[in-house]
Amino acid sequence: MATFVLDDEGIVTAWSPAAEELLGYKTTEVVGRPAAVLWPGTPPDVPGGALERAEAGDSPGRAAVLRHREGHRLKFELQVFPLTSTEPGSDRTLVLASAGQPLERQEDQSILDGLFTQSPIGLAVFDTELRYIRMNDSLVKLQGIAREDVLGRRISEVLPELDTEAIEHRLRKVLDTGLPVVNSLHHGRTPSDPEREHVWTVSSFALTGGDGQIIGVTDAVIDVTDRYWARERLAFLAESGARVGTTLDVVTTTEELVDLLVPRFADFAAIDLMAGVTEGEEPRPPDAGDVALRHVARKTVSTSAEGPGQMGDLLTIPAHSLQSESFLDGQPALLSMRDLNAEGLRDIFGPRTRSLLEEGENCSMLVPLRARDVTLGLAYLHRSARAGPFERDDLVLAQELAARAAVCIDNARRYIREHTAAVTLHRSMLPHNVPDQTALDVVHCFIPAKAYAGVSGDWFDVIPLSAARVALVVGDVPGKGIPAAACMGQISSAVRTLAQLDLTPDELLGRLDDMVPRLVEREHVKGAAPIVEGLMGATCLFAIYDPVSRRCVMASAGHPAPMIADPTGQVRFPDLPPSKPLGLGDPVFELAEVELAEGSTLLFHTKSLAHAWPTDAVMRGRLHSAVGLSDQALEDKCQAIADAVVPCLPADDDLAFLLVKTRALGCERHVTWDLPRDPAVVARARSLVLRQLQRWNLEDSAFTTELIISELVTNAIRYANDPIKLRLILDRTLICEVSDASSTSPHIRRAATTDEGGRGLYLIAQFSHRWGTRYSATGKTIWAEQLLSPPEDAPTGVDQMLSLSPSFREEMHGTGQDP
Repeated sequence: MATFVLDDEGIVTAWSPAAEELLGYKTTEVVGRPAAVLWPGTPPDVPGGALERAEAGDSPGRAAVLRHREGHRLKFELQVFPLTSTEPGSDRTLVLASAGQPLERQEDQSILDGLFTQSPIGLAVFDTELRYIRMNDSLVKLQGIAREDVLGRRISEVLPELDTEAIEHRLRKVLDTGLPVVNSLHHGRTPSDPEREHVWTVSSFALTGGDGQIIGVTDAVIDVTDRYWARERLAFLAESGARVGTTLDVVTTTEELVDLLVPRFADFAAIDLMAGVTEGEEPRPPDAGDVALRHVARKTVSTSAEGPGQMGDLLTIPAHSLQSESFLDGQPALLSMRDLNAEGLRDIFGPRTRSLLEEGENCSMLVPLRARDVTLGLAYLHRSARAGPFERDDLVLAQELAARAAVCIDNARRYIREHTAAVTLHRSMLPHNVPDQTALDVVHCFIPAKAYAGVSGDWFDVIPLSAARVALVVGDVPGKGIPAAACMGQISSAVRTLAQLDLTPDELLGRLDDMVPRLVEREHVKGAAPIVEGLMGATCLFAIYDPVSRRCVMASAGHPAPMIADPTGQVRFPDLPPSKPLGLGDPVFELAEVELAEGSTLLFHTKSLAHAWPTDAVMRGRLHSAVGLSDQALEDKCQAIADAVVPCLPADDDLAFLLVKTRALGCERHVTWDLPRDPAVVARARSLVLRQLQRWNLEDSAFTTELIISELVTNAIRYANDPIKLRLILDRTLICEVSDASSTSPHIRRAATTDEGGRGLYLIAQFSHRWGTRYSATGKTIWAEQLLSPPEDAPTGVDQMLSLSPSFREEMHGTGQDP
């Protein structure tokens, strides 16, 4: 209590130590000064500058505000006592000022009272034992428990449904450290709304006493349920964009969707799609009636749950059911247990999963998967009673998720359709079977790109040629998909056509290189340039193997060389001259020739395999080992190569290769004679051929062979230059060849009745299986092949001759030719 004395003029005449302590003024600073310095405004009841005197002994308390020396204001309760003196003018007034609270503390108290009575924020005060000692009305409303049932008890005793361990851990941390914890999130249910899970943000801070000791902790609780779930839904949608549709595979996309939904959004999720969507077929709206859907994905919180059947099962949805109506009109629906039982939808969840189905409203949801105004399927979602019912906002969220997933599913379906078309087109242009020939044992492999990543333009071919030779071709067209397959078809068709001309590999590639820019230029005019632009930059390797000489001659247009393994297992690469791909302005293609031992293995491959092995030494070693194994079957080698290469390939690369093992035609299977340019040598040539046919036990072919040899040798003598060579080759067919030094090509024609010649090639075409002309650096060779085992109903050579028209036979006799 501050004590001071005022004279009649209101001048301080005495100042107690308590007054000095409470008001901050020292005695020397206040004595002799007017008392007005102690009041912020007009001193109360101070007429004439002095406090109004009261009757002696009468000390009514009055409130007053005094100013501290440092400027802040203090609330006091004043008691005024007049002191009367016998001396005139010596009366005094004794003032007793009882210390009250500072005005700031009074305002704080008002604010605190307002928080506990009017604030919408829930407030709770706990002691050091974490017992409730005070709570406001807002918190009582949030919790749904009367105040008298809460005070003096711990949270775990009042709200056991919450995660009280985490809450008390947070409060204990604040008590121990004195540091506040701001915006801590808590989930749970309270007696005020037991059917719905709420979310609160809680901020905690310590309460400190006058001595600086922590005497309790306060929680400020705000219900942010609506805001939290709105934000969570937006985050959920954003997450769906990253987690659903990561691949262009329909089933994988549906599995990603159910993985996203369970258990975060639902306890059970199942997806059925229209039959054919997984294969890329165009979805067709069903007619009024039953709807056929295929079960493609399912997930539940119960690990032991089973569905109604196996994945891929075809389910029939009856007409006029909730499912069919939702499928046809594209509208989602919230379902109760009554709906499930009435429509028989419980069967969707399977026998064990039915334990999830509990009585309740809005426990299930039926959501169509719609994309581009077409319904692709249905999604079934369910929550157990423990998770709470679906709300309208959940239905909107599920519809948005289904719409986004449906677009991904439809994109995957479209890609599968295009991929399937590209693969089908690509496979249709590759050889399905190796043509009959004896020069090589051949196996081939084509593996499309993994994970629907695209089909490239890799291709290969095996083309039988004359003289028992075989052409081996591999190539690669830039690009992916149907355009690459279309370009590959044009390149492979052109190569197959040019190969029948018996061109050398370098000449064939030169003509092919000249064709590519002309084709692109022509298609530019037609507006189809994007399809054929892949021809520019295509690569090709063309090789011809001759089993008679055991030589392989090859040329490349920007394509890697084959891998060669001799019969001992040693692997090497031929020295193939480098060149540019087709259409890039380099018309020069050089030959490389290698001699191969019988039983050598050659691996002709596309660029994808060549790109893979330089980066992986282990794979390169496995590949060399697979090719070099001499005692392993060719099919086993092919599988070993595929096993070694496929894991190293990028997802968007095909794998295509030819694996061949060489054979040789021994000297007993072919014979060559040098013939002089003399008409009399025709009879000698027939005799040589007849003796050789007898050695090969081919007397049945003697008549036809004599005729063919007579015509070929006669033409060479008449129209060609020396040297003339006659060669017979016994392969799957009997091959007759006559070579000369002339580069002039004979042409088959229909001779007139009066012509004396011109029928030789016509006869050869009639009596041989195939015939043709090939050129070399020194001249040309005309060849003809005869089948060794003609069909049973095929006419013999004599029958063929007799079947010719009478006029033709007369012409032959008239020209003196021996039939």
